[in-house]
Amino acid sequence: MSEANQKQATFALQRIYLKDLSFESPNSPAIFQKEWKPQVNLDLNTRNQAISPTQHEVVLSLTVTAKLEDKVAFIVEVQQAGVFQIEGLEQQQLAQTLGAFCPNILFPYAREAIDAAVLKGSFPALMLAPINFDALYADALKRQAQQQQGQVEGANTAH
Repeated sequence: MSEANQKQATFALQRIYLKDLSFESPNSPAIFQKEWKPQVNLDLNTRNQAISPTQHEVVLSLTVTAKLEDKVAFIVEVQQAGVFQIEGLEQQQLAQTLGAFCPNILFPYAREAIDAAVLKGSFPALMLAPINFDALYADALKRQAQQQQGQVEGANTAH
């Protein structure tokens, strides 16, 4: 067995931190006079960068917009980040760890930060439902493959 095959994968959480937090309630106090039946929209994104060959920062960005009729009640934006020590993974495994596993770890912290900001804005608690980051990652890979296939087909028909 070669040394590469004997190398064991390691994963360690180094730090979790709030990178950015923004709360806006552009239509208060008038918005408090309306019945609270909001339309809530959630946008999310993840990104990562290598800090060193074995350390990676992963940032989970969430934007929650709550509207009553056509008026914005509040907008909360959170960037929850973490530094992860990861060694011994193949490139595909590393990509999935950074794109799905790490965001799963960060999500409860982001959800709590959003809920706390909403409560401080004098709105009812907002506990976001769990998110299946594995499914989102798989969908993103599928879309990327379809786009690449479309580009190849487009290049072949251009000749």
